[in-house]
Amino acid sequence: MEANKPRDFIRQAIDADLAAGANQGRVVTRFPPEPNGYLHIGHAKSVCLNFTVAADFDGHCFLRFDDTNPDKEDSRFVDAIKEDVHWLGFDWGDRLTHASDYFESLFESAVTLIEAGKAYVDSLTAEEIRTHRGTLTEPGKNSPYRNRSVEENLDLFRRMAAGEFEDGAHVLRAKIDMASPNMNLRDPALYRIRKSRHQRTQDRWCIYPMYDFAHTLSDALEGTTHSLCTLEFEDHRPLYEWFLDQLPMANRPRQIEFSRLNLAFTVTSKRLLKRLIDEGHVQGWDDPRMPTLAALRRRGYTPESIVDFCARVGVTKKDTTIELGALENCLREDLNERAERRVAVLDPIKVVIENFPDGETEWLPAANHPNRPELGERDLPFSRELWIERDDFMEDPPRKFFRLKPGGEVRLRYAYIIKCEEVVKDAAGKISYLRCSMDVDTRSGSGPAAMRKVKGTIHWLSAAHAKPAEVHLYDRLFKVPNPAAGDDLAADLNPDSLVVRSNAFVEAALADLTPGVPVQFERLGYFVTDPDVTAGLRFNRAVTLRDTWAKLERQLLQSET
Repeated sequence: MEANKPRDFIRQAIDADLAAGANQGRVVTRFPPEPNGYLHIGHAKSVCLNFTVAADFDGHCFLRFDDTNPDKEDSRFVDAIKEDVHWLGFDWGDRLTHASDYFESLFESAVTLIEAGKAYVDSLTAEEIRTHRGTLTEPGKNSPYRNRSVEENLDLFRRMAAGEFEDGAHVLRAKIDMASPNMNLRDPALYRIRKSRHQRTQDRWCIYPMYDFAHTLSDALEGTTHSLCTLEFEDHRPLYEWFLDQLPMANRPRQIEFSRLNLAFTVTSKRLLKRLIDEGHVQGWDDPRMPTLAALRRRGYTPESIVDFCARVGVTKKDTTIELGALENCLREDLNERAERRVAVLDPIKVVIENFPDGETEWLPAANHPNRPELGERDLPFSRELWIERDDFMEDPPRKFFRLKPGGEVRLRYAYIIKCEEVVKDAAGKISYLRCSMDVDTRSGSGPAAMRKVKGTIHWLSAAHAKPAEVHLYDRLFKVPNPAAGDDLAADLNPDSLVVRSNAFVEAALADLTPGVPVQFERLGYFVTDPDVTAGLRFNRAVTLRDTWAKLERQLLQSET
């Protein structure tokens, strides 16, 4: 690890372990997602932390799927998670594992606990177990089945594994302390019956280990030295250590907790994300308004911006809520440097240049990037009929409106100064087009006359050359900083989270833009082509050029605290 690199508390703890000679100098971490949904922005922090910590100490990081609940897991989630981790720039090499790889070992460990009198088969119903568990202020009560003999427990557990009983008939529980102030130590379940087909082991098993049991032993079995997890598992650490105490292994991992990534105006609970899909508020896990990595990728986020954001957030022990604008600003900074500039008109109104020859085209040079001359130039076609943005013209403007207005002048970027001579309307009084004239001596960069000043500059496209496109303007899915605080998702949704511009026009060259390659639509924001569209052109807005929510976001966050 670099000598001058800042040490967060996790790296400091690993420094101390290595100094004490722990783990023979090894550092092994793991990223252990459950394959029951897509990874989201919160997972990105854990991915970055586990892989970079391992790299900093010349260690290894496993990608392990904690696949212990066949009712909710699917191989498509496995594939999506692997794609996301690779997209962020990390590689697990030959260290891809699954909790299901260890099912035989986990079963034998459960038998060991039964034989040691540390586990028993409980025949209470799920509701009865909840009742016996007690509360935070009242101790739990022992199950009437807690004192079954070792022989009876072994017989029942093996019959559970053989499929003799129906779901819910029995569970295997650890025998710890029903009066413990830590609810996780009140005889937690180790195995339950689930006659469900597993996406990897198929019908081999009809009992499945509970998460805490499988997670702990999987860490130990595959050689993890430091089990990094979020703060909600802090109360689970005594159980983690209890398993390791009862089942001594050659490797004993150390659990260290850090704060999870909480973003304002965002939900990252898989339960709530699934609700958004099931209730039809979004169109799937990769809907560009979702906080999943697949959705952010489709929207136009770069892996570099997300990794940078996670680094800036840092690793702490204190749960905080980060402004969503902080993530958006990381993307703006990244795209400002890399994205080439192009022109698009999203809500077009036609301009006819009366003193430009009909049928002729003039090609005007335009820089691909204002600060990167090595990216060169392209030529924009200029013709008699142009498209401009509808909101760049006002028939009755306020005093400080510096764009186009009747009798007013404005510069067309890369081109000429034009003046609005007449507003032409149809029979219903709707504007059909604007008749304008251009000052032929004011072409950008063509001489002293081009330096004539006007207060406004707008973008445009040649109507004869532009390509039609559909543009999706994505914004925040929620309108409040802490959505679903009352579990009413629909009430917190932002009605303007998606605005579709179906009659937009773009530069002709954009028809060949590679999906996922970001560009800046000048004056409008950063966009990518949607990879899921098979016909026509569709662009997704990744982020606006400015953080229009910043002031409101701070006010709302302050009001909640």
